[in-house]
Amino acid sequence: MSHVFHRHCHASLPIISHGHGAYLYDTRGKKYFDACGGAAVSNLGHDNEQVKQAIQKQMNDIPYAHTGFFTNQASEDLAEKLIELAPSSLTHVYFSSGGSEAVEAALKMARQYYLEQGKTSKTQFIARHQSYHGNTLGALSVGGNHWRREPFKAIMAASNHIEPCYPYRFKQNNETDEAYSDRCAQTLEDTILQMGPENVMAFVAEPIVGATSGAVVPTQGYFKKIREICSRYDVLLILDEVMCGAGRSGRFYAFEHEDITPDIVTIAKGLGAGYQPIGATVVSSEIFDAISQGSGFFQHGHTFMGHPMACAAGLATITYIMEHNLLERVSILGDALHSKLQGTLGHQNYIGEIRGRGLFLGIEIVADKQTKIPHSADVPIAKLIKSAAMDEG
Repeated sequence: MSHVFHRHCHASLPIISHGHGAYLYDTRGKKYFDACGGAAVSNLGHDNEQVKQAIQKQMNDIPYAHTGFFTNQASEDLAEKLIELAPSSLTHVYFSSGGSEAVEAALKMARQYYLEQGKTSKTQFIARHQSYHGNTLGALSVGGNHWRREPFKAIMAASNHIEPCYPYRFKQNNETDEAYSDRCAQTLEDTILQMGPENVMAFVAEPIVGATSGAVVPTQGYFKKIREICSRYDVLLILDEVMCGAGRSGRFYAFEHEDITPDIVTIAKGLGAGYQPIGATVVSSEIFDAISQGSGFFQHGHTFMGHPMACAAGLATITYIMEHNLLERVSILGDALHSKLQGTLGHQNYIGEIRGRGLFLGIEIVADKQTKIPHSADVPIAKLIKSAAMDEG
């Protein structure tokens, strides 16, 4: 009997013994093709020597020192790299141990930013239905997935949700992308005005929606309009790239596709490629300066924030991505995979849409009782992924 409190109490899970490339192997010798890299995490495979050596070196140097009293070179170097890859208005990085923590930090930063300015009435967040921002209570409260929220609604902070930019579901047949972007963005402005701009801290959204909708890409111009609205009403724009960031879309930051800059962006999962748990909250100079020149102290923190070994893994991951031109590779392979999926499955009546950016792709199945959906074994997605990779070398 296992004494681990697993995600499902009745689960009988195989024990993974080792990994190689995109494959995992259990203790019985069974081989698994890890087509999505776990939960969009293992973007460099399971045995990257460069990352493992960086962790080993850091372990030999210093594995841990409390960030309330010390800094470490790995965290300094990783922060510098993340800022180097970001637009110039993003200047500082707050490290954590994962995506939920990164989002929690972003929410608290938003509140303290306004407190430092004496704008105490700003207490409300706006997010989108069918979004996911993490499982800690703050992150869950801004998340818009009702199934995840339901058991804990009684102990969560109040939240406000608007319609997502989800063209497959909500764009009208006679509506252009521009008109749909306008209509979606207008719901944010209407909600801000209804609540009162003096009460709204931030709008939280995923540039490409991940776990709860499946690689939903916004229509052109949507996020530009969102950025304009947030700036107009002194509302921070927090973009959650925990799943879609770290190069998965073909750009290091997914918001680069939208030609905008958020006030805060969160990143995790692929940042450490699964070799260490790490998250990061990247913030603008305006937010940092408000706190730095005000109280000077961000009233938040975790024991393992800025952990040297985690930061060493993150830095090695980014270094490997850049040295091997993986952002370009993601775009090439993503186009190839999308094309193969479209050619093989696009004509099937159970396929609603094949969408996404780079290698962050999703397939929407038609939820219709009259539509015959084949058994998963009849839809060889893993073979298509391997085939696309092989065709592109």
